[in-house]
Amino acid sequence: MGTPEFAVASLERLLQAGYEVVGVVTAPDRPAGRGRQLRQSAVKAYALEKGLPILQPEKLKSEDFLQALRALKADLQVVVAFRMMPREVWDMPGYGTFNLHASLLPDYRGAAPINRVLMAGETATGVTTFFIDDQIDTGAILFQRETPVGPDETAGELHDRLMDMGAELVVETANRIADGTAIPRAQPGRAGLHTAPKIDKAGCRVNWDRPLDEIYNHIRGLSPYPAAWALLKNGAETQEVKLFRVAPVKEAHSFPPGKLFWDKAGMKVAVPGGYIRFLEIQLAGKRRLEIKEVLNGLNLAENAQMA
Repeated sequence: MGTPEFAVASLERLLQAGYEVVGVVTAPDRPAGRGRQLRQSAVKAYALEKGLPILQPEKLKSEDFLQALRALKADLQVVVAFRMMPREVWDMPGYGTFNLHASLLPDYRGAAPINRVLMAGETATGVTTFFIDDQIDTGAILFQRETPVGPDETAGELHDRLMDMGAELVVETANRIADGTAIPRAQPGRAGLHTAPKIDKAGCRVNWDRPLDEIYNHIRGLSPYPAAWALLKNGAETQEVKLFRVAPVKEAHSFPPGKLFWDKAGMKVAVPGGYIRFLEIQLAGKRRLEIKEVLNGLNLAENAQMA
């Protein structure tokens, strides 16, 4: 059970390990793009390529879906980047239903663990498999793998590493459940747990009043998706700018946050504790470009600033 590319790696590894995947459950095709044409999920595309039976329920409690799921007679259900499911679904197979989560639970429960870990400036994260229960990401832990987080690693880079690490852990978890050596343990309860709620557009906006390191982590934690953004105020014109690659420059100064500096070689913005140097950005209505290419076609007013 899964939808995005992150889930494809686990499905592929299960097949390579010799497991009989009796069915794949994924999201219904959705309109996407300017033409609003129906687009299938990454998991569906892979399942079609491998000739696997596919279920795409709108509602997980619908009797038609539940009957179709029962008919598959699965011994075990594996969930990777799907959605919250009712007891009728996760309690169905004899060996249960386990989920792969891209954090070291109980920290960073929620929809955006990869982004939130980087935005918080964490130096380590990992993947966890756990049995699903009635709550979100609270079930008994099966196995975990930890990995250091690079100081300049982006969400896209960490996503790909955890995708591969998670796929290996999914196979190991399935093996251990099958041979009876998996021993689930309750998640520890403690104060001060970090959470990973879904990120909306407002939460992606850069606040130039924040400290240098915090701004840098915010931007790399959202790159390339959903992407940090800010406003470029250029004379009488204001436009939205997405920020994909930047570099922090620690340096004492007295300039107000948001003040822009640029020359033919580059552009930087003043923030508390230094500057954020732009390396790759995207102006509204344009494609993502290296900063030198952006500056070639951009006329900036003397008082241009970021907001």
